[in-house]
Amino acid sequence: MYFVANWKMFGSIKSVNSLKKVISYSKIKKRKLNIIYCPPYTLIKSFLDKTKNSNIKIGAQDCHSHSKYGPFTGAVSSKMIKDLGCEFVIIGHSETRTINNNKKINLKIQAALSEKLNVIFCIGEKLIEKKNNKTKSVLKKQLLEGLKNINNLNNIIIAYEPVWSIGSGIIPTQNDLTKNIKFIKDTLKISKNNTKSKILYGGSVNPKNIKNLMRINNINGFLIGGASTNEKIFIDIMKKSIN
Repeated sequence: MYFVANWKMFGSIKSVNSLKKVISYSKIKKRKLNIIYCPPYTLIKSFLDKTKNSNIKIGAQDCHSHSKYGPFTGAVSSKMIKDLGCEFVIIGHSETRTINNNKKINLKIQAALSEKLNVIFCIGEKLIEKKNNKTKSVLKKQLLEGLKNINNLNNIIIAYEPVWSIGSGIIPTQNDLTKNIKFIKDTLKISKNNTKSKILYGGSVNPKNIKNLMRINNINGFLIGGASTNEKIFIDIMKKSIN
């Protein structure tokens, strides 16, 4: 199971101390857990130093579509992220899609893969799209255009995050989630001849709903936002996913 902690724009240098209990927990796990922290760029080096003797991996929250160096003020390339020691990068999160279309996201994914980073590719529908029964068409468009010209998905993890669920405390029904994840798997099978891609769920994941979410077929883990910044809650989510 994958547990990806997306810290978004939270954290200070002192926040590194909040990794202590998670590091300890990761060493006494009852089954294999893939714990990945994606802090802000400013904390990546500190997180890498803190977790270097653990099984915890570190990723970035986004990257530029140009993989190397270039005249892009304020941007960070996948080469820079890789040079730091990161192994993962989140691409296509709904909060970054406001300034990125599917074509730009596709270029970012290609850039990240060229630097041998593992990509956590986020897709998801908005509330208005859900209400208008456009969820499947939106997901298919995001998948096909985001993965255009990419046939090897071995280093790509799909994160299904309904935009309307993020931070709202509301999650899809078990039936909707089962159907949508199956649709994602089927789309990849038909378009990419791939059925082995890992599928994560993200959107208001917490200790109260984790057991129900674990009952959904084909979920390989979770992309967790605010709850992951609290070590006790983050550990509680992982514990309840096992027990």
